[in-house]
Formats: sequence, C-alpha cells, structure tokens
Amino acid sequence: MEAIQARTFERNGDDSSRRFFQPDIETMPRERLRALQEERVLSLVPVAFEKSPFYRELWSAAGVDPSQVRSLDDFIEKIPTFTKDDLRAFRDRTGDPFAGLLQVPVEGLTSIMSTSGTTGTPELLPEIWDVAPPLPACSARDLWELGLRPGDRVIVPAGTFRGFFDTFYQEMGLIPVYVDSWIGHGAEVLEAIQRYRPAYMQLMMPTVLELERFEKTHDIREVFSSLKGAAFAGQPLGAALARKVREDWGLELFTYASAGDTGTAWECRQHNGYHLWEDLVLAEFLQPDSGRAVADGEVGELVATDLDNQAAPLIRYRSGDLVRFDRDLCGCGRSHVRQWVIGRLGDETVVQGVQVVLGEVWQAIESQEETHDGMFQIIRESRVTDRLRLRIGYVGQPDLNDLRDRLRITVSAQVGVEPEIELVPVDSLLERSSSVAKFPRVVKQ
Repeated sequence: MEAIQARTFERNGDDSSRRFFQPDIETMPRERLRALQEERVLSLVPVAFEKSPFYRELWSAAGVDPSQVRSLDDFIEKIPTFTKDDLRAFRDRTGDPFAGLLQVPVEGLTSIMSTSGTTGTPELLPEIWDVAPPLPACSARDLWELGLRPGDRVIVPAGTFRGFFDTFYQEMGLIPVYVDSWIGHGAEVLEAIQRYRPAYMQLMMPTVLELERFEKTHDIREVFSSLKGAAFAGQPLGAALARKVREDWGLELFTYASAGDTGTAWECRQHNGYHLWEDLVLAEFLQPDSGRAVADGEVGELVATDLDNQAAPLIRYRSGDLVRFDRDLCGCGRSHVRQWVIGRLGDETVVQGVQVVLGEVWQAIESQEETHDGMFQIIRESRVTDRLRLRIGYVGQPDLNDLRDRLRITVSAQVGVEPEIELVPVDSLLERSSSVAKFPRVVKQ
C-alpha cells in the first residue's frame, strides 16, 4: 500500500504536527475519489475473471463479460454481489481453502491471516506485502489521528487474526512493548503500563471486563494516564461500560468496525461515525431485498469491494452489516464516507409476532447492577421463534432467583415479551464464545 514505505513515519517525522497523515488522500475531493475508484475497479475486474475460479464461475453464471465493464456504473450494474455463504459453499464443494478467491500462487503469498470467526468458521485472509501488511498499514492514518507519533510506545495487540502489527509499528517509528495482553493476563498488562508508560493499546470486550476487576486494587485512571487513546473493537461496549471507560478510567476510546472484511473503519477525533477509506475500498449501501442503492442518512447493507488487495480481493461482497452512512465532509476535515453500524442482517428476532431488537434487550440487562456489563446472548434456532431465550452473564454472588425475576420484569417492559433466562457467570459465558476476539449476541443452542 502507498501509505507505508520503509520508515514512513520517521521520514515525515519533522512534520509530526500536521493534522493528517496523508492530507492529499484524506481530504481528496469526492469527484477525484470516484475517478480513482473507477480506475482501480477497471483494473481489478479482468484480472479477477482470469485468475479467480470463484469469480469466473459466479460471473459467467450471471452472463457477465468483463470486457463490457467500462465504467464504475457498468461495474455496479453488471457484476453480481455475493455472501460469505457463497464462499463457504464453493470451499465445501471444491476443497479449496481460499474458496476460489486466490489470484496468485500460494508460494507468492507473504502471510495468511484470518477473520475472527464470530459468525462461523474463520475465513482466510491471504496477503502480499513488502514492508507492512495491507490491513495494519491502512490503519496508519487512523493511528496518526489518534495522536501517535514516532517515538511513542505502544502495547502490541495479541491475537492471530487480521494482520501482523509488530513490524508495522516499528516501520511507523513506534516502540512496541511486548506483553501478553490477551485474556487472563490483566495483572501483567497493568504492570507493563505502569512500567513503560505507553501511549496506546488495543482493547476488546474481554479485556475491558478483566481490567474492571482490578479497580479495587489499582487506580485504573492513574494507570491509564499515559495513554493518548485506546482503540476498541469486537462488539459495542454498551452504555454502562462505555461511561466507565471514558469517565471513570479517563480513556479516550477510538472505536472501529469492519469495512466489510476489506479492512477497518475508525472513528476520528469527532467521534461521529467510522471513516471508510474509499481509495482502498469501494463501499455501496444497498437495500438487502432489492439490491437498490439507499440514500445518504438511510440504513442499508454495506457491500464492499477491495481496491488494494492483490492476493484475494472481495468484489461486491455483501457484508451483512446494516449501516447508516453520510458522504458529507466530516468535522475533522476528511472527505471519505462515514458509517454507523446499526446491526447485522438476521440479528433481529421475531417472538410471537413481536420484533425484538438487540439494543433494547441490552438496555434492559445493563440496568441491573449484577449484569451491568451487558453480556448476554439470544438463543434461537431461527429468526422467527415462539420463545425469547436469553443467556445472561452476571458478576458477584447474587441471589439468582431474585436477579432472574428482576431481569424478567425489565426485559418484558422493554421489549414486550417475557423471556426465559439462563444465568451464568460472565467468565463462563465468555468461555463458550466461538471467537476469542468478539462476542456473538445471537447463537444457536
């Protein structure tokens, strides 16, 4: 990616006070953005048809002739969309671990990462890179916005998915602090922060829940006082935990979300939506049923196309994410579209004709002291069901019968359906999760 070449941050270090990491790109006029997207799309289509078995099969079945795709409008009109289920079906049928997307020989890859696997089997993310992997590299603009500059210390995020950050941080001129920051190592993380005074760390829901337990033995606000900010991803925090982190712990959180599995979309300092980098991803917002584009400010499904992926690009990939979006200039000065994640297709549950929304259940559950973390799951076999079954995590040693009765009353009042409630300790609930990074809110028994 153009954003990162060898020692990019150090090379620009004498201008570290500038507002944007790449001002020409981040504030690019929208007509220039569209022209750049068109140029990249027209280069992408013929290569994908020639080298990707999945696209060749999908597009041929739809009667697509790549030579007839001569504009961005042609691309949107002629190229069919697809879902993750289509990839899984291709992989199951052919045995191809890359689901027919790979456009280069395996030996030409630099690394193979994966998605987090929250909604099913993790998908492979093959990468080709020189100095830094594409996904971390595209975060350079976001980390600069957060306030990171050459010489800052950062705690390296743990995990095996979505990119290799270690070398990337060094190429940014940052100083990685290597500490096992994953689940079960809260004490070591706090000790490392106190000793090395980093400027940045990555948080996820399990990490926040674990660090919360040290409030009785540590002044968490003082521990975190060296941080310019912290990134948060995986699942929304919920109102109660968000207030705790921001107000009690004094942390400025920069949350981010998926850009339809083509990368990530981060908040800026305005904290008013997630910026999608449109020089790297073509984002469409479509009605899930009709496939027609929705207007700015309305809710649509994010359909994403990789514009910088040389190995296995996603092309008109239906993400399943329901988002609201705005193409107006952001208060931060960036011109790239912003999105707000509303939910996922299929997460809404219809119980005896009543539509039950995750956010309403969440609000009811976090109103109780023992369940204020908002850790719960809806258990169902299908979207339409006769019962609202909830598995709810609690902390401490409450009277479970009393807690269950209180939750039943608050949930019923909020959503209009009386739930069946299974109470489990929060730790046990997290252990049941299929993903170590994210917490699925809707699960099958």
